[in-house]
Amino acid sequence: MTVTKKSIIGDVLDAAPDTAAFFFEIGMHCLGCPSARGESIEDACAVHGTDADELV
Repeated sequence: MTVTKKSIIGDVLDAAPDTAAFFFEIGMHCLGCPSARGESIEDACAVHGTDADELV
């Protein structure tokens, strides 16, 4: 799977569960929440004040 800032968090976690550590590092602690699993990396980064381009 190629991960981009448009990738959906739930899809990334399903394909590579070990990526959860990266999300936790930037303060995304609600990875199990239905809304978090359905949003893009870009949207989540905007909410958490993180640069999506740097993350991916």
